[in-house]
Amino acid sequence: MCENCRTNSLLSFAPSRRAALFFAASAIGLSLATAAGAKEAKKPPKPENVVSPDAALERLEEGNERYVEGVARRHDFRHEREALAGGQNPYAAILSCADSRIAPEYAFDSGRGDLFVCRVAGNFANDDVIASLEYAVAVLATPLILVLGHDACGAIDATMKSLKDNSTLPGHLPSLVTALGPAVKAASGRAGDPLAGAIRQNVIDNVAKLKSAAPVLNAAVEQNKLRVVGGIYRLNSGKVELIG
Repeated sequence: MCENCRTNSLLSFAPSRRAALFFAASAIGLSLATAAGAKEAKKPPKPENVVSPDAALERLEEGNERYVEGVARRHDFRHEREALAGGQNPYAAILSCADSRIAPEYAFDSGRGDLFVCRVAGNFANDDVIASLEYAVAVLATPLILVLGHDACGAIDATMKSLKDNSTLPGHLPSLVTALGPAVKAASGRAGDPLAGAIRQNVIDNVAKLKSAAPVLNAAVEQNKLRVVGGIYRLNSGKVELIG
C-alpha cells in the first residue's frame, strides 16, 4: 500500500470533531446522571425514622411509656453523632414550653436526630415557630407535629393574672400575654380549674393554627403527609396525655 493510501485509510477511521464533541458530551451527561441517581438513592441518616404520621405518633407514645416506667433505652450518642454529621430526618417535631421541667427528648425516650424541637414559654406558634416547623415538614419530611403543653404553666398563669388585674408585665413579657390571651379568654368561665382549662385550650388553639398554616403545613395535612396533634405533660408522672 502506498503512503497516500495508508494515510487516507487512517483518516477514514479517525473521529470527526463533531463526533468527538458528541462522545464527550455523552460521557459528561452519563456522569451527571449517575451522580444524580446516587444522590437520589442516598439513604437518610436514620432510615428507621422514615415512618407514616400514625406510626410516628405510636412511636412517641411508646417512648413516653418507657420514660414513665423508668426503663429508658441506652443511647449510643457517639455513633449517632457520626451518622448525623451529614444530615437529619427526625420522625416528629415538638412545639414545647420552655419550662426547664419539660424535656421532650427525655419525655419520649428519643435519640439524637429523632425529634425536631421548638421551645417557647407557653408553647404557642408565632411566625418564627411556624417557619421552623415548615422547614421540618417541607425539607426534612417530618410526618408529625405535637404541640406539648404541661401542668402549672407559668406563662399561662402570668397571662391570666395580667388580664384579671389589667396590669402590664415588665420587659417583653406582654408579648406572651398577647399570644396566650385568646386561649385564656376562651377558657374563662368554664367549669373546673381555670389554669388547667386555659392550658388545654392553648394546646387546642395552636394545633388548629398549625393545621391551617398556609401554604406548607395545611397542604401536607391535606395530602396525609402530616398529622398535627396536642398533648399535656403531667409533671408528677411524666405521662403525656394526647389531645386530638
